[in-house]
Amino acid sequence: MSIRHGLLALLERGQMYGYQLRAAFEESTGSTWPLNIGQVYTTLARLERDGLVRPLPENESGQRPYEITDAGRADLALWFATPISRADRPRDELSIKLALALTTPGVDVRSVVQTQRTATMRALQEFTRLKYTSDKPEDLPWRLVLDAMIFQTEAEVRWLDHCETSLVRHRPAPVRAVDHPEAVDRAGDEARR
Repeated sequence: MSIRHGLLALLERGQMYGYQLRAAFEESTGSTWPLNIGQVYTTLARLERDGLVRPLPENESGQRPYEITDAGRADLALWFATPISRADRPRDELSIKLALALTTPGVDVRSVVQTQRTATMRALQEFTRLKYTSDKPEDLPWRLVLDAMIFQTEAEVRWLDHCETSLVRHRPAPVRAVDHPEAVDRAGDEARR
């Protein structure tokens, strides 16, 4: 989710200033995505520059609320109408880590998988515990975010199972001298002796 569109969606509810936006964002996402107040104000400045929000006069407490513009509503409507593509999502650090672990000498890949599985199972248990802490209707947005996290965590466990099975079947290719330059240097030194 982009912070930009998250703030636009919140401003569609009504005028808010930075700290209200941060609190509403965290409440809407069940505090699963903590938002730095600096991110809020930086994003608001960009939204204002792009004509998607406009600042209002400061209130008696010295806070400056913002409101969404017609252009902001159009941008928000387009965002809601456009599906998220896999290319728009951030890189999966875990899959990159395991791919690199497989090709880095001296790394116990099975240990990397097991360490991740332990952490993932703990997260799954915590998410499941949180799921049953409230069933009030106003908690539905938070529960839906939590359900998405549970499903993603369950998928990660299945993928780690697959990785482990693949590792059992994997026969490492013999190490060639060109794969390790220091081996080429040692071979050359031995040939010169």
